[in-house]
Amino acid sequence: MHTDEDMNMTIDDRRKYLHKMHRRYVEAGPGLRSQLLDEMEAMTGLHRKSLVRLMGDGQLVRRPRGKQRGATYGLPVTNAVRVIAESMDYICAERLQPNLIWCAERLAAHAELVVSPAVLEQLGQISVSTLRRIMSQMPREEVRLPRGGPERAQRLARDIPMRRIPWNEIEPGHFEVDLVHHGGASSGGDYVHTLQMVDVATGWSERVAVLGRSYTVMKDAFDRIDARLPFPVRELHPDNGSEFLNCHLIRYWGQALPGVRLSRSRPYHKNDNRFVEQKNATLVRAFLGTERLDSVAQTQALNALYDKMWLYYNFFQPVLRLAEKTVDRRADGSLRYHRRFDQPRTPFDRLCDAGAFADERQAAWRERRDGLNPRRLRREIYADLQALFRIPGALPGQTEDVYQTLSTPLDLDERGKHRGNIIIWLDNLAR
Repeated sequence: MHTDEDMNMTIDDRRKYLHKMHRRYVEAGPGLRSQLLDEMEAMTGLHRKSLVRLMGDGQLVRRPRGKQRGATYGLPVTNAVRVIAESMDYICAERLQPNLIWCAERLAAHAELVVSPAVLEQLGQISVSTLRRIMSQMPREEVRLPRGGPERAQRLARDIPMRRIPWNEIEPGHFEVDLVHHGGASSGGDYVHTLQMVDVATGWSERVAVLGRSYTVMKDAFDRIDARLPFPVRELHPDNGSEFLNCHLIRYWGQALPGVRLSRSRPYHKNDNRFVEQKNATLVRAFLGTERLDSVAQTQALNALYDKMWLYYNFFQPVLRLAEKTVDRRADGSLRYHRRFDQPRTPFDRLCDAGAFADERQAAWRERRDGLNPRRLRREIYADLQALFRIPGALPGQTEDVYQTLSTPLDLDERGKHRGNIIIWLDNLAR
């Protein structure tokens, strides 16, 4: 319900209204002018004599004040505002104005400020706009805590170049990286995420389930991936999420993956990560849907499932790779893309073709792959998936211990030996 005060015209509103009425007033006769003056008096609240003068000379443009008003609040009030604003860490005028008197009395009790009853009375009368103007004119003697969290969060990203990994990249090791959420209908509390990496050149894919998005679990996930990768990581290309672009993880990448190149996609351009986004749909959402997963047991079971999917999709599932792309312009100006794909081959075969293995290592990997039964592996994947959905989630109010999810299949203390230890792990999974 609107009050009379809400319906009052501002000065600018009155001037616009009078501009429209002026032409009608000039063209009207004496009797009609009186009716128009009644209407304008009721609408604007101005005195009739003022309306006659404004309609007579037609000077409806606001004129600057000939004599400026003197300062209402003197130096004692300005000094009090300065001390109070500093004490409150320079919060905005809207938050500061209702608390001026309370804060002044509190500071006076601690001998930080001397205020008279007159100054307290003026502090209670000061408006938000006047307070904002006073605060904008006073110097900041103390350093203020930085505001604007999103801007600070992206400060690191400015040093990381934005680009798209070319679709015709031929060198293995250029990975698009993304995080898939499994929070279900609610995003509250810690829940499971899938960290996925896809190599653009070969289609090799890696997935690890993590509980939450802390540095501890993210570091463990990258350790797990690096430990079983049969070829080195040359580039990591995540989106702009803070779970990737933070000081801790960037420092870790520099130490654990020396020489790795960092790039990022453009904000709000999901197609810059088109390869990993596609795998998010086919190798994560197609299996898990939008169910909520939030317990340690579910995380461990999902990682066991991902271990078998790692074997099945990298060693036995052929992938297509774009070989040629041309663009034709139609008569109406629109563009038509023609894409030609190469022969489907598994990511492992593409790695071998790219020369990512030495001959003796390649023979060892092929021998181990030959020992795996793809049909049995597929049955186990779907059986493990059904078992995963039968595992209960976290109990309400109960905190899950994420450290119980940090088990890795390899001994990461001897990082130089993990390229050979992967063969032992393959043998164990094949049994």
